[in-house]
Formats: sequence, C-alpha cells, structure tokens
Amino acid sequence: MGLLLFFNHLVNLLLPALVVTLICAGAAKGLLWRRALAGVGWRGLCLWPALAGAAVLLGGLLLTGHDGRIGTYGLMCVAIAGLQWWAGFGPGRQAG
Repeated sequence: MGLLLFFNHLVNLLLPALVVTLICAGAAKGLLWRRALAGVGWRGLCLWPALAGAAVLLGGLLLTGHDGRIGTYGLMCVAIAGLQWWAGFGPGRQAG
C-alpha cells in the first residue's frame, strides 16, 4: 500500500466523525439552541467531540478488526453528543 492510498483510507475512516460533529454542532448552534449557544465558540463545540469520535472509530477498528460496525457508529454518536453537551451546556462551557 502506497502512502497516498494509506492517507486515503485514513481520511475515509475518520471522515464520519468529522461530518457528524459538524452536523450536530451546526444544528445545535444554528437551529435548535441559537440563543443558548450564542456565547459558545465553534471550536469548543467541534474540536473535542471530533477527536473523541475519531478515537472511537479507531478503537472500534482495533477491537473488531473491521471498519463500519453499527455499534462503533452508535458509540461515536454518543461520544460526540455527550462532549457537545459538555461544551455547550455543561461544566465545560467556555465562551468564545
């Protein structure tokens, strides 16, 4: 496997975590809780949840040996939603 093919596989593995994070943050900040999350920055709503989602996907790949398991995707969604709640409404809330 060449370097370019490896990079392509890695991006495709981690892309669901990034897309779910951006969709959830956009829906929360732009549609659902616009006033409540007005003081919370995009970085706070996206950075740690995206990293946690990527870690869950990598962990699922290492534990099961396969990418794309429904349990892994479910756990990824729970991790992303939990950290976005923490950043937006919980003790981890930071303005900016």
